[in-house]
Amino acid sequence: MTDISSVARLSEPLKFAYWVPNVSGGLVVSTIEQRTGWDFEYNKKLARIAENSGFEYALTQTRYAASYGADKQHEATSFSLALLAATERLKVISAVHPGMWHPGVLAKYIITADHISNGRAAVNIVSGWLKAEFENFGLEWLEHDERYVRTEEFIRVLRGLWTEQEYSQSGKYYNITDFTLQPAPVDVPGRAHPEIFFGGNSTAAQATAGRVADWYFSNGKDLEGFKENIAGVVASAGEAHRGTPGALASLSSSHLPSPRFGLNGFVIARDSEKEARDTLREIVEKAHKPAVDGFRAAVQEAGASTKDGKGMWADSSFEDLVQYNDGFKTQLIGTPEQIAERIVEYKKIGVNLFLTGYLHFQEEVAAFGTDVLPIVRELEAGLARKHDVELDLSQTPAAKVEVAA
Repeated sequence: MTDISSVARLSEPLKFAYWVPNVSGGLVVSTIEQRTGWDFEYNKKLARIAENSGFEYALTQTRYAASYGADKQHEATSFSLALLAATERLKVISAVHPGMWHPGVLAKYIITADHISNGRAAVNIVSGWLKAEFENFGLEWLEHDERYVRTEEFIRVLRGLWTEQEYSQSGKYYNITDFTLQPAPVDVPGRAHPEIFFGGNSTAAQATAGRVADWYFSNGKDLEGFKENIAGVVASAGEAHRGTPGALASLSSSHLPSPRFGLNGFVIARDSEKEARDTLREIVEKAHKPAVDGFRAAVQEAGASTKDGKGMWADSSFEDLVQYNDGFKTQLIGTPEQIAERIVEYKKIGVNLFLTGYLHFQEEVAAFGTDVLPIVRELEAGLARKHDVELDLSQTPAAKVEVAA
């Protein structure tokens, strides 16, 4: 059994998100059937299914030149705004790249999205690994660790403009002078500003997340692998003197709450473990090999370019990369009971949110809500009681739907 980490929040129910399939070809680089659409009408219906199935977040993918073997992809921020307008409770996270955006322009955009959605807009800051995309746009390409220097400044600008008037910041990449954005973001109880998610597996990424991010996202990892990532982020947060969990964020790092942790996982829930494993085997056997190899060549530069050789995809096999965010590594594969048990093992080490992908999104997101999530909640409640605390379900999407009904 997994030991309980000091950063595990046993009274807080796990949160669930799904990858928005705004890219053609689904979430695996394979010719296996994927009953998933990349168009807006499909995604609008999916978002409504998700928010009625206990999902709290959706993350819209960003790329400018479609990749992963896909030939079409919608832009993330505009697609996210459309999904926010089409839903009532779902929080939609727009993935963005520093270097593609100025943080002041993005801060203003997200404030507008926040007002349109009554406080449900969020961002995921992706430091950028696709070198050709930057160079072909004629944009400056920074080496690995330097990208995180820029990202940290970018996040500080966002938080400053969202929380202060006449905000100023002088840095290597951004200089802001006495700037005020009006209106401010929506005043949401328990939230100082739109949530800032941040992804990366490298040492530099963990250090940056510990200092400035609200949420740290990781590619798929096994339990031991993610323990290591969490430890790196926690150490950085401690060095930055970040505040206690649950505190409201402010500009000063000493008053920021401790970062929370999100993990990617590709879900294959079937009636038997054999059926689930057979599905995984078929996905890999039908992989689009040239596309996977091309993706592998592009992304493994990220880990190779770090000082210590650690980074996104640095240790990913061909099979891992068939799901292009290492979702198979998390092993959410089996019966609903097995998947729920696996999810709660991750909660014990400090995971707060699962970012999930599927072969057939509409059907499987709904099935996750009916077949897996109730078991997760039962296991979470039992785990909490075992450690003399109570699981607080009062703020979960399911609880809100029940009250509204």
